[in-house]
Amino acid sequence: MYDIVVIGGGPAGIEAALKAGELGAKTALVERWRLGGISTNDGCVPVRALAHAARLARESEQFELYGICGGDRPQVDFAKVLARVRDVVDTIHAKKDLPGQLASVDVDVFEHASGSSFKDERTLVLGDGRQIQSQKFIICAGGHGRRLNFPGSEYALTHSDIWAQSNLPKRVVVTGTGATGCQVASVLSAFGAEVHLFDRSQRILRTEDELVSQVVAAEFTNRGINIVYGYGGIKRLEKQADGSFEFFYDINGEEQSLACDALIMAAGWPGNTAQLNLAAVGVNTTKRGYIEVNDYLQTSNPNIYAAGDITGLMMVVSGATHEGRLAAENAILGNKRKYKHKIAPLGSFTDPEYASVGLREHEIGDGCEYVVGIIWFSDFVRAVIDNRTAGFCKLIVDVDTRKIIGAHVVGERAVETVNLVAAGMSSGLRVEQLAELEIAYPTYVGIVGQTAREAGRQVGIYLAAEHMPEHKMKSTAKSLH
Repeated sequence: MYDIVVIGGGPAGIEAALKAGELGAKTALVERWRLGGISTNDGCVPVRALAHAARLARESEQFELYGICGGDRPQVDFAKVLARVRDVVDTIHAKKDLPGQLASVDVDVFEHASGSSFKDERTLVLGDGRQIQSQKFIICAGGHGRRLNFPGSEYALTHSDIWAQSNLPKRVVVTGTGATGCQVASVLSAFGAEVHLFDRSQRILRTEDELVSQVVAAEFTNRGINIVYGYGGIKRLEKQADGSFEFFYDINGEEQSLACDALIMAAGWPGNTAQLNLAAVGVNTTKRGYIEVNDYLQTSNPNIYAAGDITGLMMVVSGATHEGRLAAENAILGNKRKYKHKIAPLGSFTDPEYASVGLREHEIGDGCEYVVGIIWFSDFVRAVIDNRTAGFCKLIVDVDTRKIIGAHVVGERAVETVNLVAAGMSSGLRVEQLAELEIAYPTYVGIVGQTAREAGRQVGIYLAAEHMPEHKMKSTAKSLH
């Protein structure tokens, strides 16, 4: 019998198993597919490789502008693009050597064990019928793209199905405008597909700062992506004689249709709980399909913990690895460390990229006085040099503490740029301290210092306004947001 069995070999599961092994527990890891999980095999790594290829295709648009002449614009061979993506994934696997890492701390690995489920609170039955027993379990089984049911849904794809395509679909409908939907739309558009992006609400990227949504949507439109707002849902998908499809949807109570070659659903990311037979072990789940955990990442069964996407807490790799280590420590050493939301930057490799850390303006409570500093990429030296002038850097500063409580970046290298702000926030830097950092010039990350100086200036204006007569203070404060 094992001390700990970890279910799932993604970032959370790998870290949980490594930590358990390091702490001396007899440990096994069960993975339904291939070590690395969605992150390495189907998510961050292949999507970033695909986005890089898309960026190269876009860069060719600037050849003539920069004096690189002669020849036609390079053409996209989608099959070769996907072959390169698979090569990148295989190389990452070789570099990480996850089997070697796990073996170094004596973790037994059961790979390609799909269909595993609980028999009782001490027994896990693998898909091939083998049974393994453990004192405790840590569930890190991840999530999946939600598939919607409608007439013709068997023809619809999720982002995971893209890797199996041999040809680039010429006309694509993407439903869902969160991170996944927007990345898919951006990449396929860059490769030359005609893309229609469907949004149930009136703005894409609804969980992001409103200015992020506005600027990314404007750039998508500029690049030919057709955004359809306020559609009421999918009615049906009909396959045509030539292999294409007619996509029927509801908008304002009326049925409309659109011809396409592929429908890609990006309708959410529920946890992989369905096959685990959690009812047999008394583990509760939420209505959205995630496992409920307490402050120690312990489920409703005291001998079972959970970490990563399956908890729905912070669905990013950095959050998953932190949760995995914490769950292992608490399962083995007792509930000594509570889970706390860390300052974790988030971002997506759309074109333009967007990234954030901390609060959005609409999340700030009424009792907090704050100012905003914004620098636009169109006024920023490095962006002008590269002709990548779409975007901005926005810092939100608490006036009382002068600390940054939120940052939002859209534009070239946004995902990397926001990490500097996250480091400053984690270190407790005040806005003027961030502004004083010496940053190499001209670099994209330099916009952080420039924006910090602008935000610091706004703090000064705000504080000065507090000493003005009331009628003047009101007129000044309006300009700060």
